[in-house]
Amino acid sequence: MKAGMFFTESGPVLILTARDSLLDPMLLGQLRTKGINKFIAFEVPVERVKEKYGQHFAVTMGDFRQTDDLRVVDEEGHRVFYNFALEDLGEPIYVDEPALRKAA
Repeated sequence: MKAGMFFTESGPVLILTARDSLLDPMLLGQLRTKGINKFIAFEVPVERVKEKYGQHFAVTMGDFRQTDDLRVVDEEGHRVFYNFALEDLGEPIYVDEPALRKAA
């Protein structure tokens, strides 16, 4: 499982995925169906997400209305941004619309 903070046009979103990479073509396709076509993402430690979100993390993992490959933990940008120290973030991953067209 991977966790990522995705900076999109509407602000940061915290996402969990069962995929091995935040650049997995299936994940990119799922993001596109949610209207996320361009972003800068940072991998964050899953343990840190569990620590910060506690019971909400467990509820998100048990929410069968979401797909198994993609779970949105938090879409309140201000909270996502301030829940993690910048030093907790991995290397930036840049995705622009042309990269998504190639992945689909």
